[in-house]
Amino acid sequence: MQLTVIGPGCARCKTLAQFTEQAAKELGLQYELIKVTDLKQIMALGVMMTPALAINGTVKVAGKVPSVAELKALLSEAAGAEKSGSKT
Repeated sequence: MQLTVIGPGCARCKTLAQFTEQAAKELGLQYELIKVTDLKQIMALGVMMTPALAINGTVKVAGKVPSVAELKALLSEAAGAEKSGSKT
């Protein structure tokens, strides 16, 4: 699973990265955490509000830092979609 934290590297971006990693570890997921901090790349991804989180290339959260519990729900849903072979 590819997890992409999108933002300029502010405190909220770092918190999102930390919470995302914690949620993935608690769920026992295999993941790759990528951080996109370049403004041109952020714009190319269509993100207008940071921090944002993309799961497997799809932006799922933008402009806020969800709780670890909310992130676990998003990651569980994505993991389920990955296992069934469909892309949601």
